[in-house]
Amino acid sequence: MGRTDYYDDPSAPPANSLVVAVVVVVLDGDRVLMIQRTDNGRWALPGGGQELGESVRDAAVRETWEETGLHIEVTGVVGIYSDPRHVIAYDDGEVRQEFALCLTGSAIGGELQTSSESKRVEWVPLDALPSLDVSGSTRRRIEQAVTGTAPHID
Repeated sequence: MGRTDYYDDPSAPPANSLVVAVVVVVLDGDRVLMIQRTDNGRWALPGGGQELGESVRDAAVRETWEETGLHIEVTGVVGIYSDPRHVIAYDDGEVRQEFALCLTGSAIGGELQTSSESKRVEWVPLDALPSLDVSGSTRRRIEQAVTGTAPHID
């Protein structure tokens, strides 16, 4: 299923759902763990929807493992992102208002591998980010994690 991200775009369809999502900034020195998504080809942080019966921490660990093959431990909070100007439209007609909890994590095991949601998984040097197709919201989350600014809430 394809997806299109819209931010402050008057042509964006109106949101019709709200789903709790988690994304994780996993740093290794001056590199960040990223996936190239299968649904739109863009580079992103590992993450996805929280499932019933699991905590935010458990969702972050599960989603990172499913999409990257790495086991992580959650180490902190980057922020809470709920800007109604950011919507994500899916081919099936769902249009989600953004509601993402961004955490930091450290890799503690596993090996990089792709999944049905990630056609590439790489440790990306931070200075290579400008050359990748990465959404503005993802760039902002990585920057906020790297600079260690106070948790962001919108």
